[in-house]
Amino acid sequence: MADLKGKTLFITGASRGIGLAIAKRAARDGANIVVAAKTTEPHPKLPGTIYTAAEAIEAAGGKALPLAVDVRDEAAVEAAMAKAAETFGGIDILINNASAISLTGTLQTPMKRYDLMHQINTRGTYLCSQKALPYLLKAANPHILNLSPPLNMEERWFSPHVAYTMAKFGMSMCVLGMAGEFRKKGVAVNALWPRTAVDTDAMNVITGPDFRLRCRKPDIMADAAHLILTKPSRDCSGNFFIDDDVLREAGITDLSVYRHDGVAETELIPDFFV
Repeated sequence: MADLKGKTLFITGASRGIGLAIAKRAARDGANIVVAAKTTEPHPKLPGTIYTAAEAIEAAGGKALPLAVDVRDEAAVEAAMAKAAETFGGIDILINNASAISLTGTLQTPMKRYDLMHQINTRGTYLCSQKALPYLLKAANPHILNLSPPLNMEERWFSPHVAYTMAKFGMSMCVLGMAGEFRKKGVAVNALWPRTAVDTDAMNVITGPDFRLRCRKPDIMADAAHLILTKPSRDCSGNFFIDDDVLREAGITDLSVYRHDGVAETELIPDFFV
């Protein structure tokens, strides 16, 4: 199997959760990871900073560059990309993982929260992709992977939380457009989304600790991402991947390792949009 040894991954929101899980999986191959996130001081409710993430990545076998980056800040993103390329000699992979969520209806969503979701999710993804592309176009097997859902344009996915859905689908529209725009230049642009809810600290803050037992562990997204990112970029673009489909296609059929002990597959909570 191909690996990510020596590859440089720029991962937004990599201080915890799925972003960190993807980073540690790549680190096991000996990859270089740019931890691009806002958290430099411990959060009162959420563990992990860019520095603790960097320590975990290096303990897993990779090299880490922690950078304090707000994906809403164009100058900061551009400077971070330049620093990453200067440190590691280029950028091979961009993971657009940073995201904001508010599962609220139209009357319950303050415009400040609406703006935050759209600035981080849609605009942040577009901005990071734009600033990474000059480096990716020079890479041998360049990939952009957005953690965003398939574009299922059904009322049921919009009506409970239209602002959030619009913001996440904006990330997916970046996949659709950029895959076509850069296909002939060899840059793969894909989306990855979980079949079930994923056990992350951010999700636990929203839902409570009992919910997590019916979620899969973030490792399933990390392993699926690894399989995508090691594919030839010219042969794999414009896809809206679901984590367990990716694993099964690779011959991995026993997914029990990604569940909490004692939880049956049928008890897992389906994620949105699938």
